[in-house]
Amino acid sequence: ALVSGGPGAIFWMWVSAFFGMATIYAEAVLAQKYKTVENGEVTGGPIYYIRQGFKGKFGKVLAVIFACLITVALGFMGNMVQSNSISEAFSSVLDARNLEVSPIIIGLLIAVFSLFVFLGGTKRLASVVEKLVPLMAGIYIVGSLVLIAMHITEVPEAFRMIIVGAFTPRAIVGGAAGITIREAIRYGVARGLFSNEAGMGSTPHAHAVAKVDHPCDQGLVAICSVFIDTLIVLNLTAFSVLCTGQLHEYNQSLTAAELTQAAFESVYGHFGAIFIAICMFFFAFSTIIGWYFFGEKNVRYLFKHHPAVAAKVYAAIVVVFIVVGSMLKVDLVWNLSDLFNSLMVIPNVLGLWALSNVAKDLYDDWKKQPAKVK
Repeated sequence: ALVSGGPGAIFWMWVSAFFGMATIYAEAVLAQKYKTVENGEVTGGPIYYIRQGFKGKFGKVLAVIFACLITVALGFMGNMVQSNSISEAFSSVLDARNLEVSPIIIGLLIAVFSLFVFLGGTKRLASVVEKLVPLMAGIYIVGSLVLIAMHITEVPEAFRMIIVGAFTPRAIVGGAAGITIREAIRYGVARGLFSNEAGMGSTPHAHAVAKVDHPCDQGLVAICSVFIDTLIVLNLTAFSVLCTGQLHEYNQSLTAAELTQAAFESVYGHFGAIFIAICMFFFAFSTIIGWYFFGEKNVRYLFKHHPAVAAKVYAAIVVVFIVVGSMLKVDLVWNLSDLFNSLMVIPNVLGLWALSNVAKDLYDDWKKQPAKVK
């Protein structure tokens, strides 16, 4: 977002997160309301509440369209972004030490780990990931806070760059960069959407299986997830880059993970770049796992007569995209992901709109419940 939309893009990410909290609240509440049990397992998501919002053939068609789009957007394009980010982060570290490793090697290693999970190693690996990811997140947050504290005098200037850049980008990045308000808004909203997934229809699959006393309880959890993701972690990354001056120093020659690595390296030395690469691996790999299973639920819905076969074919295709994604240019991968992320929002938001009264009625009912932890 910083590279493509300038510092002003961060402001528009804040805006998208603010409204995204309302969107994801409705998604979680409706996912809980319309969850069902299939083959002994609790399941739910947009395909179920879309059909409730639009009865008849139109609802079925819209649900199928969503299922197709989320399979492509997350399972294929989204996981290409994740493998590309891992490959980029590790390539940067290895290149700095004159160790040339082809991106395809990194992609193949990610694919092997992923396939291991897809084909049955879920519980074993998930038990490791669920412990490591929170630990890595905690260390990343602490590392970011220390970095920002060491450049505390630059924080006001970083805020100024974000606010001014949101409305007059050229005043911050200069005319040569060619960034306009349109780019700031576009990349801010697009990366905000990619970051917290509010409105995309992906997270309802997870929210549906949670055990809560009332659907609105899960809605509050969903709101918190957007707040933590976009308004805390995202800002730590953004301010780490802006306060260390890396965005201007490299003048857009670095992209994505490399820019964050440069910020951490400026304070922590070579360890900073290695640390970000390790964090990137665990964060991106856990996302690959989650997005694969979100996609698989929809693949099984599309091919309900042969779900097991369809799931295996889907897993094979996802692995291929993981390898391909590790080799492609960063811009191409992100543009493809943005396109399909935007498309899957449409049927999902239509479903939310059709059931907005249901979400409101559930909220009104929740407010009448005896006070517990509200």
